[in-house]
Amino acid sequence: MRADHPGGVLVRRVLTALAHSVALAPRHCRLLGLAGSVALAAGGATAGALPVGDALTPDSGTAALGLVSTYFGLVLLVAAWWLLGREVRGPRPPGPRSLLLTLVTWAAPLLPGPPLFSRDVYSYLAQGAMVHARIDVYTHGPVRLGGPLAAEVAPVWQHSPAPYGPVSLAFESAVAHASSAQPSLGVIGLRLIALLGVALMVLALPVLARRCGTDPSAALWLGALNPLLLLHLVGGAHNDAVMLGLLGAGLVAATGRWPACGTVLVTLAALVKAPAALGLLAVATLWAHRVEGRGRRAGAVAATGALALATTGVATAVTGTGYGWITALTTPATPDNWALTSTLGRATGALLDAVGSGLAPLAGPAWQALGLLATAAAIGAAWLRPPRPRPVYALGLSLIAVAVLGPAIRPWYVLWGLFVIAAAGPGGAVRKVVVAGSGVLALAVLPSGFAPDPRQLTFAVCGGALAVCALWCVRHAPGLATGAALSAVHGGPRSGRSA
Repeated sequence: MRADHPGGVLVRRVLTALAHSVALAPRHCRLLGLAGSVALAAGGATAGALPVGDALTPDSGTAALGLVSTYFGLVLLVAAWWLLGREVRGPRPPGPRSLLLTLVTWAAPLLPGPPLFSRDVYSYLAQGAMVHARIDVYTHGPVRLGGPLAAEVAPVWQHSPAPYGPVSLAFESAVAHASSAQPSLGVIGLRLIALLGVALMVLALPVLARRCGTDPSAALWLGALNPLLLLHLVGGAHNDAVMLGLLGAGLVAATGRWPACGTVLVTLAALVKAPAALGLLAVATLWAHRVEGRGRRAGAVAATGALALATTGVATAVTGTGYGWITALTTPATPDNWALTSTLGRATGALLDAVGSGLAPLAGPAWQALGLLATAAAIGAAWLRPPRPRPVYALGLSLIAVAVLGPAIRPWYVLWGLFVIAAAGPGGAVRKVVVAGSGVLALAVLPSGFAPDPRQLTFAVCGGALAVCALWCVRHAPGLATGAALSAVHGGPRSGRSA
């Protein structure tokens, strides 16, 4: 990027402000994050999850430059988010309106580009086209559909049945039909639906935070401006956005005066992706707390279950996709998945194979079974260990346990529990861990969605290192005053108070 390029001027001015002010004003963090988002989107245009016909070879110079730009912007975005968090915890924290403006500012550059950090959006489109063509997505993979759209699906999912519920398949089918199964149009349609899910999340967060005794600004910073949300729900257009939006709306209803409505909404969230079903525990507990007497509390729990079953039956009947998603829930647990239990299974299998043991094939299934037991134990501890936590917070801990200890993990899976913890989690170790984990996982995958080779990994590291060096160099640039740096951001002398 040339020094006189507008993007270069923006980055230079923002980094200069960062260099000379440890506690940046929210609007300066906003500009720093915007610079990162622009660089990320520019790099994604050549290094993202492009359609097969537009994809560049990994060894091309343009793709390499795109990868450097992506990680340069990604590190700037994470830095801006972290610095904004310092402001949120400071003496003059930004209000929800300022944070929402920041979210829109950071998300806007990601909207017109290709999918980022995953090719799952093409799987959604292929599954939607299969539903429209009356092909059973719970029995066959996208390869059964054939044609150009199926070719866009990552090889690991070509033969895999869909693990999503009827609500997810309904909007996937509608988008595939409306876009005539054209990948570029379909991506736009699914991204718009993901944005609706994000909007529901943003609306739910401050309401839940107030009801759970958490600062709304802190909840929005951790749960809405989180880099994982921007990268994977906005950039990647994952259906987790719809799941979390419905889950958040259901929790708002349940913590208010409408537990029955909350049950329906949480069930619909689970019919997008199954982990949201844990939200029914929170709804049932909240509903039981609203009534007095053991019999009425048991009735509230029973009513939650009955409404959930009725909602599932109606949604399945309307969509006509059946209940095959229950048996397809193991689809994400691929052998090369980098979940903790899968990694331990591969390592143990390799060790047993090296010593000539015939038990090596059993190592993976054994570790996955142990992981499921550990998940169940963690969920039990979240709900039953005295003093018992609030239901919404216990739900957040449970969803984190499912993501971390389960047989499959992707960076955006952590958002399941993080979103709820942002609204209900008290300050302390858990909140610090999810903040640190968000920053690390934001850097965990390539924008193309494929596993990196050593050359790509080198370019990614170089891009991130360039951003770190730029931040460090301007931070220690001698001879500049804070006021001059802040003036540089605005392009002239400052007047008045900082917003």
